[in-house]
Amino acid sequence: MSRPRKGLDAFVRILAAGTLLALAGCIVPSDGPLTNEVISSGADGKAYEIPQTKLIFDVVTIDQRIANSVNASPRASFAKTFGIGGGGGTPVIGVGDRLEVTIFEAGPDGLFSTAERKSTTIPVIVQPDGHGQIPYVGSVRFAGMTIDSARSTIVDALKAKAVEPDVIVAMADNASRTVSVQGDVNKSSIVPLGLNGLHISEVLAMAGGASKPPYDTYVSLKRAGRTRSVLLQSIIDNPRDDIYVKPEDQIYVSYDPQTFSALGQTEKSGKIAFNAAKLSLVEAAALAGGGNTATADPKGYFIFRYEEENVYRSVVGDDRFRDLISRGMAPDTEGRYPIVYRLDLAATQSYIVAQNFPVRNKDVIYLARHVATDFAKFMSIVSSGSSAAYNIQRTGRAF
Repeated sequence: MSRPRKGLDAFVRILAAGTLLALAGCIVPSDGPLTNEVISSGADGKAYEIPQTKLIFDVVTIDQRIANSVNASPRASFAKTFGIGGGGGTPVIGVGDRLEVTIFEAGPDGLFSTAERKSTTIPVIVQPDGHGQIPYVGSVRFAGMTIDSARSTIVDALKAKAVEPDVIVAMADNASRTVSVQGDVNKSSIVPLGLNGLHISEVLAMAGGASKPPYDTYVSLKRAGRTRSVLLQSIIDNPRDDIYVKPEDQIYVSYDPQTFSALGQTEKSGKIAFNAAKLSLVEAAALAGGGNTATADPKGYFIFRYEEENVYRSVVGDDRFRDLISRGMAPDTEGRYPIVYRLDLAATQSYIVAQNFPVRNKDVIYLARHVATDFAKFMSIVSSGSSAAYNIQRTGRAF
């Protein structure tokens, strides 16, 4: 073989060796973090030594106690935020109310009676200043009064003018006691509350009911500057959440299907709808088509979510929660804290535990790839690189 040819062979061997070294040092393309990378990214891992990238959360392996705690912990509640109330409180007269004031007298020739009639009915509309006019009484401030107190006020004012007067005050139109219902209902309405208290479910019924399934419909209640959203299904299932509404409450009904996102080595990825009121982790795994047996790591099934504070404390304990807060764990805009739950599918009991672990709306379910997958990818790249180097050596050209 000629010297130039030997020189080319030596160059090819050096090129091939350099290629392998470069491939060995490169980062193998991945499909998300490995199991140990997720675990080490928790509050006790080394991933948070750089303050600029710090996001504090805990990584918790699901067992029966944790599954029971999460499943039993109360979720967002109207009763917790606003109280249950009772009959909407004592009803009072307000601006815009239309009253019918009937005045009786004992004599046949009184101010409000004749030989034919012993009474006179006077319509009264409560004016913006809260007052209404009654003949021979003058201006009466009705706003803020109960029906009984309004009656007593008028009777006292007429005792020196009418013959043994008696008074009945009736509410003809209770315009001041209303609640607005908007959004995904069959008939957006201003619903009058009347003198009796109404529950949220009754007000929604008067607005034609929700137009979508209750397990995909949220009811938002705004009262005195505070707002809380609750799944309509929760109101149906938990009577305590079917609280009494109050005048000037605002109710907005919105259709927002419950979904979770499946990522990683699941057979199906993307946003997946519950299509049910509740969903367990086992059911969610089934909806995602299970795991890819060739690439998935059964020890790395993770649920990423923001959890309510009371649930977080129940899961990790008060001392651990305070420690996480002291280290910088912060809530989202709704006061919930980040947490990652881990399920080890290599353990037989996990399939039982997962039946009792609830998936929540907007959860992210991630199935990590097995570490051997990266090695297989690397060997595939190495094999491709070796073949290319061999072709160069054999033919003396890259193409």
